[in-house]
Amino acid sequence: MSGSRALLVVDVQPTFCEGGELAVAGGNEVADRIAGYLRSHRSSYRLTVTSQDWHSDPGSHFSDHPDLVDSWPPHGLAGTPNAELHPAVQAALAPAGADVTVKKGLHQAAYSAFDGTTADGRTLAEVLRAAGIEELDVCGIAESHCVRASALDALAAGLAVRLLTDLTVPVTPASGAVARAEIEAAGGVLVTSNAVATGAP
Repeated sequence: MSGSRALLVVDVQPTFCEGGELAVAGGNEVADRIAGYLRSHRSSYRLTVTSQDWHSDPGSHFSDHPDLVDSWPPHGLAGTPNAELHPAVQAALAPAGADVTVKKGLHQAAYSAFDGTTADGRTLAEVLRAAGIEELDVCGIAESHCVRASALDALAAGLAVRLLTDLTVPVTPASGAVARAEIEAAGGVLVTSNAVATGAP
């Protein structure tokens, strides 16, 4: 187990997978791949963290006529089954669940996991700092939006960030390419989960 590395699984929820309110093509497949990675490699991390969109009344983030840039169809509705973790991820984390669960966006947009809080009101930055986390592997949905925002915030907080490129999926290939370029430009590293498993730096 790495003493200073955590795994952040961003918004892997049915709401963002095929059949959900704001589906990303390939979401269910990525959820299954993340579940497999968790079963094989969770013990390599000091902490496993999940984030969830958990919206109640997020203002202009929801719209009946969304522009799909700043406004979206209702999704991640707090308390609904589609706002829970994807069943495959839940099963992989069973029986105890994630070490840390962060929910975000109850009354605002909140793209980044660092905008969320735990059940006891702590921010993700506070939790990671208290646990002595210095390195963060990031995966989840969608690469072009909440994964991107979470990775950039982690880098801004001084963490060493690796994006697990095969364990995330963008809204479009073009938007994913932009997100990866921004993460690299900010100091993040792009790596596959297989490379991590075989000891890539």
